[in-house]
Amino acid sequence: MSATGPQPSGNAVDFFLDRHLREGRAGGPAFHDATGTLSYAALHAATGRFAAALAAAGIERERRAVLLLLDTRAFPIAFWGCLRAGVVPVPVNTLLPPELVRYILADSRAEIAFVSAPLLAALAPALHAAPALRHVVVDDEPPADDGRAMPLADFLAAGTEGFATVAASDDEVACWFYSSGSTGTPKGVRHVHGSLRATADTYGAQVLGIRADDVVFSAAKLFFAYGLGNSMTFPMSVGASTVLLAERPTPAAVLQTMQQFRPTMFAGVPTLYAALLAQPALGRGAGSDRLRRCISAGEALPEQVGLRWRERVGVDILDGIGSTEMLHIFLSNRPDDVKYGSTGRAVPGYDLRVVDAEGCQVADGTPGELIVRGASAADGYWNQRAKSRTTFRGEWTHTGDVFIRDADGTYRYCGRNDDMMKVGGIWVSPFEVEEALIAHPAVLEAAVVGQADEAGLVKPRAFVVLQPDAAPDEDLAERLKMHVKERTGVWKYPRWIEFVDSLPKTATGKIQRYRLRAP
Repeated sequence: MSATGPQPSGNAVDFFLDRHLREGRAGGPAFHDATGTLSYAALHAATGRFAAALAAAGIERERRAVLLLLDTRAFPIAFWGCLRAGVVPVPVNTLLPPELVRYILADSRAEIAFVSAPLLAALAPALHAAPALRHVVVDDEPPADDGRAMPLADFLAAGTEGFATVAASDDEVACWFYSSGSTGTPKGVRHVHGSLRATADTYGAQVLGIRADDVVFSAAKLFFAYGLGNSMTFPMSVGASTVLLAERPTPAAVLQTMQQFRPTMFAGVPTLYAALLAQPALGRGAGSDRLRRCISAGEALPEQVGLRWRERVGVDILDGIGSTEMLHIFLSNRPDDVKYGSTGRAVPGYDLRVVDAEGCQVADGTPGELIVRGASAADGYWNQRAKSRTTFRGEWTHTGDVFIRDADGTYRYCGRNDDMMKVGGIWVSPFEVEEALIAHPAVLEAAVVGQADEAGLVKPRAFVVLQPDAAPDEDLAERLKMHVKERTGVWKYPRWIEFVDSLPKTATGKIQRYRLRAP
């Protein structure tokens, strides 16, 4: 049966979608993908039918719906349709191995899963093993031998017109994201309706300066909190449109998409920017003559990557940092205030501190843990009480990231708490050493970890991915060591350099340094 009640102001779907119809933007494009364009009016109708279909399937308010969806129009229909029904969407990384998907399905107790057809075969065992799962819906025709799955068209056919959006408080849980798991098992991060608008009102409006005529393309996917802000909440907050790329964002796919859709805003991660810079075809606007803004998050952007991008593409990269726990970016460079090698200043609406192990604020120039206060903080972790207490302490969220606040009020990234190492009694940031390595023209990527030498003393060890035209040998390794000494200090250089084809990363582009440490 359809939900009833007053038209809500707190339900995020009203702000991000419904009001555009009331304000005359019904025919405007909301999403572009390989199949065409979805208008705000069509999205509104589809989410209403989706919400009604959830009710018809017996999925009650506050139950979880896992979204194992590629970046196609099915994703926004499912996400906003869930919110309209009061059901909690749980976007899941589509590149996770099946055993982690199985863990998330069990941990979230999801009763329904929406799956992109290309993913179904690999995930079928995990879906069939999920104890609470009652329905599997596929965005295409499922294989004939999978009797449990139904096509999305059949699911929507069970929904009726005129579903009344459920009334929701700003403080009601709207959606979950599972942390990327760069340091262990993913944690379910619960976000409320008000958090979605908070990030649009702060970073989206006051740093990006997003406008109704913008076309956004985010290589970071929708399952990632960073990608969801880029591709959905920011453009939908002003009635702009988004380009969705279902396939993996390889440099070739990204450049082809840039040329085809000519976006005005592009969002990526440092790894992708570095890979794009290695492409001979990269030129002004990265293929889009309308490009006016580029942003980066996920990990700190190396200074040389930003400088090279500005020189070749002609647009600055606004490097920032956010977290799943804070939903999006809370510390960033600005269009009129870019300082490469720095993560910039606090986004308006957020307060930042750098503190020591006792929680006391440290002096400028001293490394410490970054803590943040702002309206988009999560409601906590699902069934992880001890970790919730460690991360969310009153109004402040502890990030686990080590930063230095400089005298000019900007912040420099040093690494994660567990990535920092003491060399000769002095703290060394792995990111500083990595930046120095990446500044060498032969280096594409680098990751640095601590390793004990024969005397049991910790020293930096570097794993280096070279540019396509560079050859690994002992002479290059020695030159890289000297290069780091000259840029950072003689005690910080990597005592060992190992040339590798790639670095272990999460699907969101974060380097998994813990996998590089010696067991």
